[in-house]
Amino acid sequence: MTDLRLTPLAASLPSTVPFVGPEAQERARQATFDARLGANESVFGPSPRVAEAMARSSIWKYGDPENHDLRHALAAHHDIDAAHIMVGEGIDGLLGYLVRLFVGPGDHVVTSLGAYPTFNYHVAGYGGTVHTVPYADDHEDPETLFARAAETNAKLVYLANPDNPMGTWHDGSALTQALRTLPSGSVLVLDEAYIDCAPAGTAPALDPHDPRVIRMRTFSKAYGLAGARVGYAIGHPALIDAFNKVRNHFGMNRAAQAGALAALQDQDHLAHVLAQIDDARARITRIAADNGLTAIPSATNFVAIDCGRDGAFAKSVLDGLIARGIFVRMPFAAPQNRCIRISCGTPRNLDALARALPRALKAARGG
Repeated sequence: MTDLRLTPLAASLPSTVPFVGPEAQERARQATFDARLGANESVFGPSPRVAEAMARSSIWKYGDPENHDLRHALAAHHDIDAAHIMVGEGIDGLLGYLVRLFVGPGDHVVTSLGAYPTFNYHVAGYGGTVHTVPYADDHEDPETLFARAAETNAKLVYLANPDNPMGTWHDGSALTQALRTLPSGSVLVLDEAYIDCAPAGTAPALDPHDPRVIRMRTFSKAYGLAGARVGYAIGHPALIDAFNKVRNHFGMNRAAQAGALAALQDQDHLAHVLAQIDDARARITRIAADNGLTAIPSATNFVAIDCGRDGAFAKSVLDGLIARGIFVRMPFAAPQNRCIRISCGTPRNLDALARALPRALKAARGG
């Protein structure tokens, strides 16, 4: 059958996804990676309580469509009411629902050029128009983002703090100050996927009743549950309730709900993981310096390494690392694409990186 009767919008879209997974690359190279340092997962793993909770979750049952226990535990954790919280299939899933609520053909959104591409992917899927602004000194630029939103009458403005792919961050008070210029009618989508890894004060002290902001958080990074796909949004109750109009009510499986609840309850393990992330960031920075490269200061579980030339050279370095069994990624837009992005790993992972990087650089330089 070739006449699929797709909508004109669906027919116009490319058959693509924002990321090529490491599994696809392993199949192509017919070998597994020695170090998986590209997807910003937590190689340090979740709390031991997570596996126990997931095993006891009675997976034969559907998950609670209201995510009651997890939502209320998150509310207590953040000292807010559960009406401010929506749980979903990772931040990616929540972004899809949010865009579906706000964006249709003819609607506009604003983001940074080279920022997390899944947001753009969802906007394209609903026929919206994406406007971009450049980074400023490898940081997202809130003032310029909000100014472009005013120019375009944008419904949504996407900003990640800390940022992916650069790992840079703004102090929370600076974002609060900048928010005064967000135009009326625009909603700030504040992606805080890496906030657990960031210095104190990075998260702005925003009122959860403020209808201009929706915050996105995840269990995929520091909590070590990337494969379970658990994220949550914090926002005004009216906006949170709107998700119930479009979300997949059985989207959260029962094991993921139980695992996230167990992870949240083990803050000692989270602190241990954050210490390992600190050590790994320092080690990656040293490896970069040992090879004449510059690490960009990071508040995430990865480090962007400035390769010192252009995107073509950085891509050669990346290809050299992949050929030597080290999975990494890189920003896709200039000038940030002069960098490669390396996720935090175990000492063994980073030993492999330290061995491979000099050889990848030599090959990229034509040596």
